[in-house]
Amino acid sequence: MSDRSAGLAPSRVTAVLGPTNTGKTHLAVERMLGHASGMIGLPLRLLAREIYERIVRQRGAAAVALITGEEKIVPPRPHYFVCTVEAMPLERSVEFLAIDEIQLVADPERGHVFTQRLLHARGRFETMFLGAGTMEPLIRRLVPDVEIVTRDRLSTLSYAGSKKLTRLPRRSAIVAFSTERVYAIAELIRRQRGGAAVVMGSLSPRTRNAQVALYQSGEVDFLVATDAIGMGLNMDVDHVAFAGLRKFDGRRTRWLHAHEIGQIAGRAGRHLRDGTFGVTAEAEDLDADLVEQVVEHRFDPVEAAEWRNAKLDFDTLPDLLRSLTVTPRTSGLSLTGEALDETLLRRLIKDEEVARIGRSRGAIMRLWEACQLPDFQKTTLDEHARLAKDVFHALTGKRGRLTDDWMAPRFAFVDRDDGQIDQLSARLSAVRTLSYIANRPDWVHDAQGWRDKTRALEDRLSDVLHERLTARFVDRRTTALMRALNIREDTFAGVADDGEVTVEGQVVGQLEGVRFQMEKGASALEDRTLRQAAVRAVTPEINRRLGRLAAETDEAFSVTPDGAVLWRGVLTAQIIATPTGADPFSPVVRLLGELGPTPARERAKRRIEAWLAFEAGRALRDLRRLRQAVESGALKGLPRGIAFRLIEAGGLIDRRDVERDLAALSQVERRTIKSFAIRAGVHSVWLPGLQKPRARHFAQGFVDAPLIPATPDLIPTPAEAPSPRLLSAHGLRQAGRWLVPVETLEKMADLRAANHGRLSDEALTDLGWSADQAKQVIAALKTERARLPDKPGAAPKPVKDSPFAVLAVLTEAPPARPKRRRPRRKATA
Repeated sequence: MSDRSAGLAPSRVTAVLGPTNTGKTHLAVERMLGHASGMIGLPLRLLAREIYERIVRQRGAAAVALITGEEKIVPPRPHYFVCTVEAMPLERSVEFLAIDEIQLVADPERGHVFTQRLLHARGRFETMFLGAGTMEPLIRRLVPDVEIVTRDRLSTLSYAGSKKLTRLPRRSAIVAFSTERVYAIAELIRRQRGGAAVVMGSLSPRTRNAQVALYQSGEVDFLVATDAIGMGLNMDVDHVAFAGLRKFDGRRTRWLHAHEIGQIAGRAGRHLRDGTFGVTAEAEDLDADLVEQVVEHRFDPVEAAEWRNAKLDFDTLPDLLRSLTVTPRTSGLSLTGEALDETLLRRLIKDEEVARIGRSRGAIMRLWEACQLPDFQKTTLDEHARLAKDVFHALTGKRGRLTDDWMAPRFAFVDRDDGQIDQLSARLSAVRTLSYIANRPDWVHDAQGWRDKTRALEDRLSDVLHERLTARFVDRRTTALMRALNIREDTFAGVADDGEVTVEGQVVGQLEGVRFQMEKGASALEDRTLRQAAVRAVTPEINRRLGRLAAETDEAFSVTPDGAVLWRGVLTAQIIATPTGADPFSPVVRLLGELGPTPARERAKRRIEAWLAFEAGRALRDLRRLRQAVESGALKGLPRGIAFRLIEAGGLIDRRDVERDLAALSQVERRTIKSFAIRAGVHSVWLPGLQKPRARHFAQGFVDAPLIPATPDLIPTPAEAPSPRLLSAHGLRQAGRWLVPVETLEKMADLRAANHGRLSDEALTDLGWSADQAKQVIAALKTERARLPDKPGAAPKPVKDSPFAVLAVLTEAPPARPKRRRPRRKATA
């Protein structure tokens, strides 16, 4: 029944025409939502999913249906239908109906479907066709009552010329026309610029949306895509770069038309933000006339729409073929070329079994339905024909359906998520075929169950494919850091309590005290980016820490025996020492790390040095007092010479070095020596106060030499003879091949002198050695007693298998000291 016969006003037909970024699709959606019911047909499943989710957010899932070839989400009573153009359920009556990208009526493969919608699809109250301005003359000819609304682009599009891939500006989309080329460019951008998202028409909506989210969120600044982005996919692209200007259109490889370049380039710029386009990689620079056409949106009008008879004759197979070749009788329509479904039909009817079965009208209709199965997998014509034949046999068999026995093995074959990108993509294409079949309730037993299974599998494979694409073409850390370098105010950077430094959620290193240790990058690009982002992230925190360090109290610092200065338990500076030892009372340190302003670092360094000098005065009090006495002149004569040698050696010298001076000391000078806590033993002269654990611990930090283990046992002498300062810092004396604690040697000498040159096991055990070690020492001493040199200072005789030989020599009773002659007293009157 027509609108006039029903007493209704005729449907208003409007064509909203203009270039990209004019808000046409947005206008259609808003107009549809202004009606009680509506339907919109879109050229891509990806775009249909995008619009569906947008309307669901506004009106709720119960009000919106999504219908595509591979996916149907239809609530019980939907008000709005979002569909691909081929899947529009035109039997449903709606108040508003819209068709997007209507210029596709000229597409050789799909044009006849868009033409049919242009001629026959109508909403009860309003119909809207959206497309390029090149459609205006043809639409006026085919739809006489149409109202043309022209919209201008919201932003300016300009040509930026040719740029290398490595010089493309941020927020660029690089367009290529084959999967292999897309992957190659994405790999190059990952190595040179940190990463890229990948968008192709063959991706599932879920994978495509996840990839677009990478780009939209700014996690990557580059998008590598096929010409699918030209079909209304909305993204924040500032620049479109063509990596090639030739494409394979299913029949031949040809140059892009001007309007195709304009459609793709028009994706640059969003809303009021201007955009640019250009070429890159191997693409030749665009001709000036072509650039002018694209910039000014002046293209040749579409002269004719592809058309195929929609009223097919299913009486016989010859009648069906004849009806497919009926020519149009309307000006502006041209008979479309042979499409895939017609090619399959002509091939299958040559099969005797198919021809025998296809004698009835119902069987012929089933055959035509099977031939319309899309080739998502892009297989060979023979393989796709076999699949269509299998479907036809099942639909015309005894059960009239595809059974679980037919679906289950095919589903199981693709129900796995291992493998690389190409394998996952191939499985997803196979799942799309199964989804298409499952969404035909008259084809499959338990259609709803198989729809749920294929949908769940597609989602799972889509997520895995997104992960694989991201892992291969996106260096997450580098892209996050590069983004941080360009967004100063909004950069999320911080230092955790444990010192972990993150930038945009990526760990870039560890901050310990005022020293930042950067993580190693996987490439030169990542290293450069990492360093820049890390410096920007941690410099403010290091500045604050340097200020706190300079004002810190003494309790916050400590020093280790290897010369490391700790600030609140964290390594912060290192004492600059030499093998012969540094001056502990005038210390020099090296502040670790290199970040922070020089004045702040210098203040922190001076604070540490001041603390070290103060602590040295406390820990090495006896040595400092002795040094002050020498420098001030309070010590004179022989005591001054002995003190000077002690100071030079770090507080411990061999008695033989000062034996003559000691022998010549007067009683007053001996008391002076004792007043400075100097002890003269059998073998050594030393400051006992420096052998306390704290003093020894502190003194070792000022000697640039390997630490010697603290143990009461005999220590093998290192290959490189230790310096006197190193031995003093550890309180050791060198005895041939062994290092022995000075106090142990003196105790052994005292014990032997008290026991008439003999040592007992108990005496050695009291010195800290175990019973076994004591027995070994005693046995060695007995063996050595007969081999001692006759004269003091002479080399001992070689002794076989006696590791304590030299120790035995050192612990012999000291040589007799020469008696001092007392001066004769003058006789008094």
